[in-house]
Amino acid sequence: MIKVVVVGGGWAGCAAALAASKAGAQVVLLERTDLLLGTGLVGGIFRNNGRFTAAEEAIAMGGGDLFVAMDANTRHRGIDFPGHSHASFYDVTTMEPLVKRILQNYGIDIKTCTRVSGVVKHGKKIQYLTDDNEQIINGDAFVDTTGTTGPMGNCLKYGNGCAMCILRCPTFGPRVSLTAKAEIKEIMGKKADGSYGAMSGSCKINKDSLSFELKAQLEKEGMVVIPLPENLKKTGMLGKKACSQYAIADYAENIVLIDTGHAKLMTPFFPLDMLRTIPGLERARYEDPYSGGVGNSIRYLGIAPCDSSLKVEGIDNLFCAGEKSGILVGHTEAVVTGLLAGNNAVRCCLDMQYLGLPPELASGDFIRFIHEQMTTEEGIRLRYTFSGSIYFERMKSLGLYSAERRDIMERINKAGLTDIYNTCLV
Repeated sequence: MIKVVVVGGGWAGCAAALAASKAGAQVVLLERTDLLLGTGLVGGIFRNNGRFTAAEEAIAMGGGDLFVAMDANTRHRGIDFPGHSHASFYDVTTMEPLVKRILQNYGIDIKTCTRVSGVVKHGKKIQYLTDDNEQIINGDAFVDTTGTTGPMGNCLKYGNGCAMCILRCPTFGPRVSLTAKAEIKEIMGKKADGSYGAMSGSCKINKDSLSFELKAQLEKEGMVVIPLPENLKKTGMLGKKACSQYAIADYAENIVLIDTGHAKLMTPFFPLDMLRTIPGLERARYEDPYSGGVGNSIRYLGIAPCDSSLKVEGIDNLFCAGEKSGILVGHTEAVVTGLLAGNNAVRCCLDMQYLGLPPELASGDFIRFIHEQMTTEEGIRLRYTFSGSIYFERMKSLGLYSAERRDIMERINKAGLTDIYNTCLV
């Protein structure tokens, strides 16, 4: 039986494992921590703006399991907040067990607390991996979804030090890039000023540390906007954010809180003593990162060179997804790329033509556009997402954005891709 090994258990890795299993492979999913979902453990926002289109494309192609799970675990839906329409917020505190159960139901072998330490190649093919316990993990094809955040040294060099984020490098060891271990030179993303990396774009506050009134309003309405006094407006912080879709004046001039189970604060960090001067936040305490008053994690310092099939250049049986595959932002983006990488990993083993998503689909145009832009000095300084910034504007200009399910399903059907991810290839 064909065996696909996925390294990294975030949203992209979960989607890749799911797609490979549906295509007929035996799948092993390796995650270095004790939980799946990675930054999805503290994320929670989906279906906002063009992410609605991308999610419905994936559902129409037969890869909707994870989006259905998000929908089933939604705290609020149809929410408009600054710069975003018809958003849904899943509950980050209960999402992971639900996803794990879905993957197990597909027979995926999930190995947590498993950190890859070595890659053994023969020519341009990976033969097997080794972990920290010197165990050998064999596979026919491999998918790198290890992300671009960490290790701690990057947060120290390019940020404000380790902020003790959800990735928990001090406990489980630093992130290990499968691509780098395979001796492929990675790409480093830049900020607008030309320096490397970008800081994660939000923090989480314990909702019980809010005032009773503010907590009640947040849970009822799904989001709260609190104007900042002039002395606390932090306009210079927007250029540091990984999430460029939130780099607009509303987020510099206001505190924006979103209910994802925690109170999601839409800024990379905010000094705690200043935060506690704001009415309703006098007792505020950070849930993620624990040092959210000082800094946040640094991302985009280890991107794999790949093509639009998401095959990594220089290795014949290695694919990538999520942030590993480009300067992209978001859970939806991770799932969309993960589904494609997982399916193509199986096709690789069968010597089949790789699945390509056509430019008539938002997902296909998104992947191609990112890779084109990353070859330019200006493009490598931007971040790309279906939900805002440069790519959402492109979606609208090309007529790729739609919030109508029927239109999206017809588009997928016209491309001949209906239920493609539900097709067993083996």
